[in-house]
Amino acid sequence: MSRLIDGLKKLTQATPPPMGFRAARQSNAAPSMLIIAAEKIKDDGSPAKNIAGADAILLTAESETGLTAASLQKSVKSLKDVPWGVSLDASEDDTAKLVEAGSDFLVFSPGTRFAAVPQDEKTGKVLEVESSMDDGLLRAVNDLPADAILVTDSFEESGGLVWHQLMIFRHLRAFIAKPLLVPVPADISDVELNALWEAGIDGIVVNVTGTEDLKDLRQMVGKLPPRSERKRGKTDVFLPHAGTDTHLTVPPDEEEEEDE
Repeated sequence: MSRLIDGLKKLTQATPPPMGFRAARQSNAAPSMLIIAAEKIKDDGSPAKNIAGADAILLTAESETGLTAASLQKSVKSLKDVPWGVSLDASEDDTAKLVEAGSDFLVFSPGTRFAAVPQDEKTGKVLEVESSMDDGLLRAVNDLPADAILVTDSFEESGGLVWHQLMIFRHLRAFIAKPLLVPVPADISDVELNALWEAGIDGIVVNVTGTEDLKDLRQMVGKLPPRSERKRGKTDVFLPHAGTDTHLTVPPDEEEEEDE
């Protein structure tokens, strides 16, 4: 299984609190949210940056020529054991070759050909979703063979989280049961990060443009409450399944009187 997807699934697995003070301390050390660093790399195979504090790295092409398996194999050597993935829109190379190069996960849009995405369980599949999709399409996402969802339109142009966007995230969480990822600015505040956690966001994608690391962001994530403490009842809803009778049946209070 994809290491990124495995980490996301562990976040959503509710486990009973361990007994004992020492066990509780170990449980609190578990991450409450994953950090994915989005990095643009050159097509000549220049080494990708091993971003400190990132749980995974999403590689995109610097130019329109796209990424190739050959250039990726040169670039990812510097990443060592950090799982990395590729956006299919940023590559014109054969998908199978990208997987052979070691890609742990792939990010793709709804317009991507179905056959272009590997159907095996080894490679993680992250589907991009726009918040403007109607509720029927959001429900359908749960039945698709995708492992996680990336919300493409996230923060406003000003770079800050607004109330309207926070409402949208909670709306998406109510309809989508899969792990949710959202792009965020590198200078996101601890208040905004906590609001995303409360809304049920499982991972954040941060664009890295310079030599900065994500250690400060990692410390902020580490201060989030344990995952089991989130009141999931505020965001989770029960949706009717296909073929289920959704009509309400109200039993009569009393029998009809017989005609004399």
